[in-house]
Amino acid sequence: MKFVQRRAFQRALAATAIAAAMATTAGTAFAAGNPADAKEQRAKAEARHRAQAGDGALAAPRAAGAGRVETPTFSMTAVDKKTGNLYLYFPDRQGGFKARYDVGVDFSFAAFEADVDNDKDGYGESTWHVDKSGRMTYTYHVSEFDLDTKTIGGGWQIYDKVLSPGNLAGAGEADIIARDKAGVLWLYLGYADGRVTARTKVGGGWGQYTEIAGQGDLNGDGLTDIVARDTAGVLWLYTGSGDRNDPFNRRTKIGGGWNTYNRILSVGDLDGDGRTDLVARADNGDLYRYSGNGNTTDPFDNRVKIGWGYNIYNLI
Repeated sequence: MKFVQRRAFQRALAATAIAAAMATTAGTAFAAGNPADAKEQRAKAEARHRAQAGDGALAAPRAAGAGRVETPTFSMTAVDKKTGNLYLYFPDRQGGFKARYDVGVDFSFAAFEADVDNDKDGYGESTWHVDKSGRMTYTYHVSEFDLDTKTIGGGWQIYDKVLSPGNLAGAGEADIIARDKAGVLWLYLGYADGRVTARTKVGGGWGQYTEIAGQGDLNGDGLTDIVARDTAGVLWLYTGSGDRNDPFNRRTKIGGGWNTYNRILSVGDLDGDGRTDLVARADNGDLYRYSGNGNTTDPFDNRVKIGWGYNIYNLI
């Protein structure tokens, strides 16, 4: 009982400390040359939101337990195209997003980022970042009170698409896929501490796709899947195989007309039904949700408009 009380007290103190820190930093942008601070402030904003929303006191990692959640829910990262200022859109668990949260930092250095939920509590506890310079870093909680960012490695500027759709190879932790400028897709297995293995070639021909997205399981078989849109606007489903040497099965056509969108991404489960959803932005800035339904041949319900004015952002 004393242990439980002590943990509760520690979490309350941590939440208070983060709230105080954010109160003094929000709205005060860091210099563009200080990305490590910006990444840590982003992580603090995530933790503060969870503490205030009652979704768990902090985003600190913990051991996966019996109540593990297979489909996470992440925030959407939005960087103002003119100012570089970072905003986070937290899901409202009803299919849309809450009002934007101004983190107050310059995020114009970021090319790609990927949240991970390795402890399977349904929320991200760490984030891979790829800077425009080609350096990959990993921001994580070293304790419930402290954050750190470490460098994973350079050379990632050879890729024009980097994302982490989740656990692709069956080891438990989230993995990374990256497409090089020749259209070859590569797989990096991830470790819990943010390190990645040497890359494994998935295959060529991925240059035909203008968008690749995914976060978790789409067809209900427990394996991680992705979708890809080709230059004709056709969306394809690649179901996961669980094999690190050949992680995706043969593609299945979902449907045409997806070239009406200039950005397609996934932040996991938006509507709280335990299934992965897609977010799509139209050229005029309107934002739509495609709710996942678990159907292999037709995995998404009809679109629902969930916002407008999003064309002012780079959604990463």
